[in-house]
Amino acid sequence: MLASQRRSVILDLVEEAGAVKVSELVERLGVSDMTIRRDIERLSSDGLLERVHGGALALGGAHSSEEPGFSAKSLLQLSQKQAIAQAAAARVMPGSAIGISAGTTTYELARAVKDVPQLTVVTNSVPVAQLLHESGAPGQTVVLTGGVRTPSDALVGPVAVAALRSLHVDLLFLGAHGVDAMTGLTTPNLVESETNRALVGSARHTCVLVDSSKWGTVGLSTFADLSEIDLFITDNGLPERARAALSDAVGSLEIVEV
Repeated sequence: MLASQRRSVILDLVEEAGAVKVSELVERLGVSDMTIRRDIERLSSDGLLERVHGGALALGGAHSSEEPGFSAKSLLQLSQKQAIAQAAAARVMPGSAIGISAGTTTYELARAVKDVPQLTVVTNSVPVAQLLHESGAPGQTVVLTGGVRTPSDALVGPVAVAALRSLHVDLLFLGAHGVDAMTGLTTPNLVESETNRALVGSARHTCVLVDSSKWGTVGLSTFADLSEIDLFITDNGLPERARAALSDAVGSLEIVEV
């Protein structure tokens, strides 16, 4: 395959899926990692896609009602998400019951706590449940809510809400599409917003895990006010004005260095 043909295939795949990983392209096209990275760099310099760590994203910003897929979001701010997840994992004790909402930062938390023994995890995230089922420590229990699956691999809707109303966790780890001083935590999906409210209602304490790029993003529906958050963990890319606003609004703010 000529380089131009290969780049055309890469662009088609990115536009179809919203994002692709370098490893997926290597396997699909049968060329080296370095070749794929050069192709992505060329397509990026031509203004045809966005190059990110580990892959590429389709161009175009999301509107308040648009919901990116799990694969697309998982490529963004990965080092920040991993640092945030490690800081949050330090608060998870063996034998406790925790909630993990759907999302790519919360998925990194699931990676960080998979070796914690005797842990009970309530989640509406299909990837989180699958990860812990396949590689969780002996004695871990995973409770998957059920519900209708969204593009972000969240299970939402009346079935999920009904399940959560009968459950109680010590600590909920919650992600968000966007965070803003006025609108609080938001999502583009109205049904997911209702399910996230049920998650918050099931928890004694709520910890939000979001990277600094989410600040100022406003989705269609608010599912939690900042005053409802006991602990907010983000990275040091957060602007000073945002830090001041969060410090005043949430129970505690933790900034991790990346």
